[in-house]
Amino acid sequence: MAAKKKKKMIHDFYKMKKNGEKVVWITSYDYPTGQFAEAADVDMILVGDSLGMCVYGYKGTVPVTMDQCIVHSEAVRRAAPNVFVIGDMPFLSYQVSSADAVVNAGRFLKDADCDAIKLEGGQRVVPQIRAILDAGIVVCGHIGLTPQSSGQLGGHKAQGRTVESAKVLVDDALALCEAGIQLLLLEAVPPEVGKYITELLPIPVYGIGAGIHTDGQLLIVSDLIGQFQAFTPKFVKKYANVAEVVTGAIRDYGNEVRSGAFPANEHCYKMIEGEFAKFEEMVKQYKKPE
Repeated sequence: MAAKKKKKMIHDFYKMKKNGEKVVWITSYDYPTGQFAEAADVDMILVGDSLGMCVYGYKGTVPVTMDQCIVHSEAVRRAAPNVFVIGDMPFLSYQVSSADAVVNAGRFLKDADCDAIKLEGGQRVVPQIRAILDAGIVVCGHIGLTPQSSGQLGGHKAQGRTVESAKVLVDDALALCEAGIQLLLLEAVPPEVGKYITELLPIPVYGIGAGIHTDGQLLIVSDLIGQFQAFTPKFVKKYANVAEVVTGAIRDYGNEVRSGAFPANEHCYKMIEGEFAKFEEMVKQYKKPE
């Protein structure tokens, strides 16, 4: 019997940064994928608000609710008890007030047994971050391309591509670090910016489309396995094409149903020996409805 995997915690991620060990981080939204992630020995799972697009078919992340995030986080935690799980704070779960932010962040721990929460934004969310930290909750920041506020960014566009916008990212990173966050995610920024911020901050800095120099990488599992088909960000590498495999399997099933090849004898149950003759006698009493 294989030894039970030990879940990594915050202090482990700091040691990994110090030792130059990369963290493997993916999203997961359901029980089966959570099981696959733990079996594949990932270090962290994000139950991202990207579930809005990957699970519910929304155009973006804005419609996602706290209740949806909690339900999916619960499923992932049951599937991956030995992985560090981060719950993603959806739109309007923390922007309105610090009190709302603490209550909603706390739900991820109380209801879904998450290890930490993630929220988007730089200096403008520092008050909420401090309030959540004061409640004893581990916080992962998220700057760069922040999908919840993509409208203000002019769409889902890379950030930090000019000196001016790169300075905003550095200032935000420093402000979040000073506020006390324990982890930081950089999304869709040039590798040079990702490298500088990673080396500048004493906390672990992870990237999704932020180059190779960050302390680890995050990918959305639906992109990684080729399941999500609406669009593919530049930073995604597909390691499988699940959509093609599943579509082909369903098509083959349909063809066999239509041709009469399925179900075959091996897919059918047999009556107990001697019961078929009794069944034939029994059905003689029935008449077809007119």
